[in-house]
Amino acid sequence: MLTLYGCYRSRASRPLWLLTEIGMEFAHRPVIQAYRLADPDAADAPDNTRSPSFLAVNPLGQIPALTDGDLVLTESLAICLHIARAYGGVVGPTNLAEQALMEQWALFALAMIEGPAIEILYADAASDAGKATILAEAGKLMRPFARLEAHLTGRDWLLDRFSVADIMVAECVRYAQGHAPLMQAHPTLSAWLERCHARPAFQAMWAGRMAEPA
Repeated sequence: MLTLYGCYRSRASRPLWLLTEIGMEFAHRPVIQAYRLADPDAADAPDNTRSPSFLAVNPLGQIPALTDGDLVLTESLAICLHIARAYGGVVGPTNLAEQALMEQWALFALAMIEGPAIEILYADAASDAGKATILAEAGKLMRPFARLEAHLTGRDWLLDRFSVADIMVAECVRYAQGHAPLMQAHPTLSAWLERCHARPAFQAMWAGRMAEPA
């Protein structure tokens, strides 16, 4: 059985959404980030990214991580691609061309969207410095968002059906959705993100996330 390490309030949200989408049984160890604990090394501390048992899985001390038999993966998008290829059915690739496209969208999301989007998510919109950061990072997203806007025109999903590509890209775009002018400038992309978030599997994942302490 697959074992996924990581809490919902982390990049583990990506494989958690995917696993819920395909209805696959798996073991979940909700390892949390050590920085969220007053004393992550305490004897009674919950399973966290500094716990020896988790460091034996991922010496970098980062979540998520996945074990599938002898295979150990420690990057969220690699985890999603593996699950989709091995167990995802139509959510995964059905041929080599689709596999290449899903890998391309994963790399696109990571290289072009995630960094600036996270900066927007954590910027203090009430401060002048935070406002400046948001404007600067939103500017970096104009080209990749325009690419998505054009690609999604006339289609519901990134491929010819909902797939792991939508999960991986949507989870990166989500970080920037709080900046309304950016999303309003890309209505087709915004509508696609709403479709992604309306899926029962996303809603189930999000309920798990909201149930965790912030």
